[in-house]
Amino acid sequence: MYINSIGYYLPELVVSNSYFSKINGHTDEWISRRTGIIERRKAGPKENTNTMVCEAVKQALTGNPYSIQDVELIIGATYTPYDTVITLAHAVQHKFNISGVKVVSVSSACSSFINSIEIVEGYFASNKAELALIVTSEHNTTYSNDSDESSGHLWGDGAAAVFISKKRLSENDLKILDVNTEGLGNIGNPHENVFLNPSNGGLKMPNGRDVFKNANKYMAKALEDILEKNSMSINDINYVITHQANARIIENVRNHFKIGKEKMIINIDKLGNTGSASTPIALTQIIKKIRHKDVVGITVFGGGYSSGALLIEK
Repeated sequence: MYINSIGYYLPELVVSNSYFSKINGHTDEWISRRTGIIERRKAGPKENTNTMVCEAVKQALTGNPYSIQDVELIIGATYTPYDTVITLAHAVQHKFNISGVKVVSVSSACSSFINSIEIVEGYFASNKAELALIVTSEHNTTYSNDSDESSGHLWGDGAAAVFISKKRLSENDLKILDVNTEGLGNIGNPHENVFLNPSNGGLKMPNGRDVFKNANKYMAKALEDILEKNSMSINDINYVITHQANARIIENVRNHFKIGKEKMIINIDKLGNTGSASTPIALTQIIKKIRHKDVVGITVFGGGYSSGALLIEK
């Protein structure tokens, strides 16, 4: 499989930490020290999960070698949908008037983008598609409560779109070496630690300590496992992108692998936690840095719980 093009979208509205000192009592210093977040983006009154991802698709199309009308599979990944009936993927199909396409929706919290790639792999292997579009978008701030002391300050909004082909179509394509995911709903009490329940306070993380502990463990494990499976080591990786949940988690993963800071890609300081969109947004932001034969390792952990990893080579 090959990534042909990738794009992202961020709302214009920037919300700094100082806003929360008036809302939930947490100071700029407290938030930045505990999370690494300095500011985050918030969708405007006329924006939502669907509108943001359509803008990301438009950006991705500028570098794509084929028409969006040629896409045979659309997968939408989000846990913050605008509509649970007309899904994110269907909204993209409607916006761009794509006919004769398979449409699938995925919700595995912050792991959803990696899950989507694994689903694409299955469709390609069964010869049911050769060109796919993954769209991932999170409108966290429409579900979160800014006054929530435990997690109101964590969330940011954003979207990404990735075109993927079964065969190489351009010398600029990124080769997907391997992808793997794992459900972790059987460990701990994930349903009590982080959830989105519109009838019970919306998007909340009342037990961030447990999420923190397991994110440290399983993001490292997911990357270790996929490297071992492919007879590679961390020394073969040029860049590591983790789910952007907390700067301290990212630093712990870095220390686990004993790699330099220059290899770790971080955007949580400017964007907050953008959920399943965080890793493709980060990949888009470094796309021009990636050189021939560079390898990028992506590792994620999400609510539910769930984890996954991806290896990409230029």
